[in-house]
Amino acid sequence: MGTRFDPHGLSAAHRTLPLPTRVRVTNLGNRRSIILVVNDRGPFIDGRLIDLSRGAAKALRLNGLGRVEVEALD
Repeated sequence: MGTRFDPHGLSAAHRTLPLPTRVRVTNLGNRRSIILVVNDRGPFIDGRLIDLSRGAAKALRLNGLGRVEVEALD
């Protein structure tokens, strides 16, 4: 998209959602939820739905892999 990646920001990568798309991501382990922007393609590892920036993962209190719900907002 031409935007600079900020590892501490709230962004994500998704294979099929239009760029940019705002999504609500909820950690199913603790029900914490954030709204962020999908601004990149990926993930490139089979079985993953979405890749979060380090800042987004930290906000959700995820460390490594976790189960999340993804809801497209626009």
